[in-house]
Amino acid sequence: MKKTVYALALIIPSLFACNSGEKGAGTTDSAAFKQIDEASLAQYVKDLSSDSLEGRKPFTKGEEKTIQYIKRAFEDIGLEPGNKDSYFQEVPMVEIKSNPKAILSFTGSKGKVDFKLLDEVVLGSRRVQPAIEVKSSDVVFAGFGIVAPEFNWNDYAGLDVKGKTVVVMVNDPGFYNKDLFKGETMTYYGRWTYKFEEAARQGATGVLIIHNTEAASYGWNVVRSGWSGPQLNLQTEDNGASRCAFEGWLTADATKRLFELAGVSMDVLEQAKKPGFKAVDLKLTTGTTITQETKKSMSNNVVAKLKGSKRPDEYIIYSAHWDHLGIGEAIEGDSIYNGAVDNATGVAGLFEIAKAFKAAKTAPERSVLFIALTGEEEGLLGSEFYATHPIYPLAKTVANINMDALAPIGRTKDLIVTGLGQSEMDDYAAVAAKKQGRTIKPDSNPSAGHFFRSDHFNFAKVGIPALYPSTGDDVLGKGEEFGLAQKEAYNEKRYHQPADEFDDAWKLDGMVEDLRLFFDVGYTLTQESSFPKWKEGSEFKAAGEKR
Repeated sequence: MKKTVYALALIIPSLFACNSGEKGAGTTDSAAFKQIDEASLAQYVKDLSSDSLEGRKPFTKGEEKTIQYIKRAFEDIGLEPGNKDSYFQEVPMVEIKSNPKAILSFTGSKGKVDFKLLDEVVLGSRRVQPAIEVKSSDVVFAGFGIVAPEFNWNDYAGLDVKGKTVVVMVNDPGFYNKDLFKGETMTYYGRWTYKFEEAARQGATGVLIIHNTEAASYGWNVVRSGWSGPQLNLQTEDNGASRCAFEGWLTADATKRLFELAGVSMDVLEQAKKPGFKAVDLKLTTGTTITQETKKSMSNNVVAKLKGSKRPDEYIIYSAHWDHLGIGEAIEGDSIYNGAVDNATGVAGLFEIAKAFKAAKTAPERSVLFIALTGEEEGLLGSEFYATHPIYPLAKTVANINMDALAPIGRTKDLIVTGLGQSEMDDYAAVAAKKQGRTIKPDSNPSAGHFFRSDHFNFAKVGIPALYPSTGDDVLGKGEEFGLAQKEAYNEKRYHQPADEFDDAWKLDGMVEDLRLFFDVGYTLTQESSFPKWKEGSEFKAAGEKR
């Protein structure tokens, strides 16, 4: 029945269009939709996740092969270069291969405890220098490591951590108490990137995050694989001198042993979840030596443009990150992290949507940018650079639609919109979904902080209304429980592992339907003259009004 309804929607979209007052109530043509095709989508994903691209890590041979493939695909589709006469936007990065001592030791009055690199702790530095040496640093447990005046929360209140190492918890207090912060919806204060940034602002020498699988939403294996090779950062004028001397993570078991040595009950973790918590001096010291190999170079965003027919100086951005983890620690004999779902699917989606725009019977009135971004896996680096060094004026950028890790689990009754309620982009998505007989709903795991974990976040930070849609949970004929189980299996067995490879058993019909919806949203925006707005209560509304 659903297939029949959808087919009719393509032929007679006006039957499924919403009231004229709704956002995106216009229609699109079936010729454009048909360009988004299972066979070509599958081939793009296969190509992008092949072993020959070596896991698509920036600064490797895999990068050059990948960006040239993307450039050729954009050319074949008939898109113009997006950066004057070039398809590339150079992104200045620095690669740092940190080589810490194999053991990180903590010493106190009751003795010493040693933690093994990768097995129990990961460690590195963002300072661009040949060696880091920390001889003796006092260790303090600083709760969540958060300073959030708007939530009346300051874990560093009355605390001087200059020269010290802070141990902090992942996520934010709302994960444990729905009456705090934004409840189950993680704020940016819960992200690991924030923890490192705040510790540096406080003057700490070192910062270690306590890993918790549920609170982080991924296992230690993901932390380990992400830290087992060189790390990339955007180049800075101070060469990272403002960052802590070292950053890292501890396993939960290592943390337990650490607190036992300190003579501090693990109940302190529970105390830290309550307002008014005061940091605890663990009366331990730690130190490390890290030798480093550093290399400054350029990575690349790949940018293509379809020029608008009437308002070419206004832009819709479709984005997806092309990078993955490259060649790393072998798992079951395989060391190539192919990143088929994450994010060959998103880049393939850029190509499919671009084909649809080219085939549309009525050309888009606004210009459309297709940006394959670098460095997402290293901390959203390519999108941060574009947002702070835009090729086209931010004030003329209408919206961003970001695609990351589409799930090949079949057609769904719903569409997930991460960050639902932030902007009017949700309304456009709802209308497009209704045309397909579907509904939109928020992320089923808002405590994972997905809104801060992909490239749309950097567009949002500079005020551009951003939509981060992804595959729904309620699989047709199988239900929501099945869909959630499929996603959980991916997170446990394939996410950021060599097992994230293309599988001929994938069901791509749902991905095709999603991409048609994403196209519909963007196409509708290209035919309008208004700009979508941030909604009341959004933390990005002020930035949007300043553009």
